[in-house]
Amino acid sequence: MIGQDVAFSKVTVILRRVPLEAARVIALQMTKSRIRSMEVSLVTGDALDIIRTLNDEFGDALSIGAGTVRTAEDARGAIGAGSSFLLSPVGFSQEIIDVAKEAGVISVPSGFSPTEIATMFDMGADIVKVFPASRLGPAYLKDLAAPLGPLPLMVVGGINAQNVQDYFDAGASYAGIGSGCFKPEDIASLNGAGIARSLAELEKKVRW
Repeated sequence: MIGQDVAFSKVTVILRRVPLEAARVIALQMTKSRIRSMEVSLVTGDALDIIRTLNDEFGDALSIGAGTVRTAEDARGAIGAGSSFLLSPVGFSQEIIDVAKEAGVISVPSGFSPTEIATMFDMGADIVKVFPASRLGPAYLKDLAAPLGPLPLMVVGGINAQNVQDYFDAGASYAGIGSGCFKPEDIASLNGAGIARSLAELEKKVRW
């Protein structure tokens, strides 16, 4: 129902073109944190294999889903690989939302304007991703809530440890933060300790 948050992690780490071995190190460290949701973007060449592998290894502790889902074929492939949620930088067709509902996975299409956001909810989306959120700023969420009431919105795009709580304070229910929250050298060298430190710093910035 619109206005009620669904069972979804408050913070999702978004991986785009991150190789499997690095994704595995990140996932392992996430199991020791309060950040328990990972999106693997389908722009990653072997995204479905990565999603499948991460679900096999960490699915009991983490929610692993697919990003940049744009077609019903994308949705079915991601669900077949074990995705528990589907995100996109654009709106979903009714077919994609129906595919998600039939499979029991969470649908998170994007919207930018009030009309786009409301349309996605009217079509049955569980959460709507406000993207790119940083172009609008936290106050935009308050502007939306004034006429539409509280909505299960996820902010993505320019969200980081420094500003994420500002968006939660303004009414966001969820946030997606890219792999830029980690030091590139930690990802490249598979430095689990460094990745754990970055996750801990992010956790400190969020009021859970």
